Amino acid sequence: MSQDINKLYLCILIDCLEFQYTMEKIIDEDKQGDSLILDQKEGNKRKLFIESYGCAMNFSDSEVVASILANQGFNTTKTLEEADLVLVNTCSIRDKAEQTVRKRLEKYNAVKRDHNPKMKVGVLGCMAERLKTKFLEEEKIVDLVVGPDAYKDLPNLLAEVDDGKDAINVILSKEETYGDISPVRLNTNGVTAFVSITRGCDNMCTFCVVPFTRGRERSRDPQSIIEEISDLWSRGFKEITLLGQNVDSYLWYGGGLKKDFDKASEIQKATSTNFSTLLDMCAKAYPKMRIRFSTSNPQDLTMDVIKTMAKHQNICNHIHLPVQSGSNRILKEMNRLHTREEYFKLIDNIRDIIPNCVISQDMIVGFPTETEEDHQDTMSLMEYVKYNFGFMYAYSERPGTMAERKMEDDVPQATKKRRLQDIVDLQRAHSEIRTKEHLNTVVEVLIEKESKKSNAQWSGKTQHNIVAVFPKEHYKIGDFVNVKITDCTSATLIGEAVELSTNN
Repeated sequence: MSQDINKLYLCILIDCLEFQYTMEKIIDEDKQGDSLILDQKEGNKRKLFIESYGCAMNFSDSEVVASILANQGFNTTKTLEEADLVLVNTCSIRDKAEQTVRKRLEKYNAVKRDHNPKMKVGVLGCMAERLKTKFLEEEKIVDLVVGPDAYKDLPNLLAEVDDGKDAINVILSKEETYGDISPVRLNTNGVTAFVSITRGCDNMCTFCVVPFTRGRERSRDPQSIIEEISDLWSRGFKEITLLGQNVDSYLWYGGGLKKDFDKASEIQKATSTNFSTLLDMCAKAYPKMRIRFSTSNPQDLTMDVIKTMAKHQNICNHIHLPVQSGSNRILKEMNRLHTREEYFKLIDNIRDIIPNCVISQDMIVGFPTETEEDHQDTMSLMEYVKYNFGFMYAYSERPGTMAERKMEDDVPQATKKRRLQDIVDLQRAHSEIRTKEHLNTVVEVLIEKESKKSNAQWSGKTQHNIVAVFPKEHYKIGDFVNVKITDCTSATLIGEAVELSTNN
């Protein structure tokens, strides 16, 4: 980089799934828009400003980006006007997410125009992959475009920008998993962390852009996953979430795409690692580390995974199991490779093997051609399962998807809005029922932070992923505490500490 660039501003803006919800949220609203400061590395002269929005997968990617740039001499700052480069890490899952990114780009360009003409602006992630040269050549609002598989190329691309050139790399990789990158933990409480195990997706759901923006599915070397967990454990982390677009289809056979597994050698097949084996490895290696995973797919969640969960006390009894619709006709239109009846059977099997397992959902209303009968099928499915919490939204047509190319978005917005309210109201009622089931029980809570409503209380989560608050007393962040639940709201358990759990 030129000596003229002595301060770097990195803004990682992650704007992803903006769901209607009840209970625990995929997106932590407290973290949206935070400017973050990491430990200052001696000798680093350039400045990074990290402003984060969005979902777990992009947060995990941002930690990889931060690690790469920290090794290139970048420290963080909270002063926007010092910046020379803004990187916006994006998601293309919904139109609203993209509009948010565009507004942020306007803001950064205004700062560039009024305060710092040397500032450069770049876009990372799925939106970069989808729009590619549009930002660079047509709209001319960015200097740098980097797809989700090209983050290791950032030093070279920044050098191009420094020389006054536009820079782009949106090539999707068949191998890249960033397994050799030790992520810098951003906006962390020092207690919980994401560990990415797969990238890409092979499930061609007609409403989804992920296969086109993140590429085909490939899994990460299990040894590198264990090593990352080991590093987190040594630094005091107490809970990890194994993360991927579809964790249940994790399959390591020495590298390469999952779809090419049938071409693997006999010894590769015999020594391969699937998700249940990986889960078992992680649970055995660190028996006092809480383990979660997200996201699951009904067609790929096998009985061996459920039995592995039941076998290990440290694997949390919570499965996020998106269904998207309760109508077989709509499921077929969505190219969801499961039926309503198969989903019910899976739910029954989970509850038979893990009776106290919490189940949450993703749901789409207003998918093209959805009728009132289809909507009622969704309502009746929700009544059957009675999810603990859910993430619900109206269908939003995304450019490049099969639904956008082949189907008319024909459900009126007013109808979508009404149907969305129907399922949100139903989920709120079910959430209240499920939360009250914990009254007068003792649950283990991992303390994560101070309660938002009272500085005299701790806030943490049960292994079921339910928020609980209780008086601080002598406990501290990172403690596992047994808590007697005496009251609750529809979303939060309220109680009193009994004692430290045996997991400390």
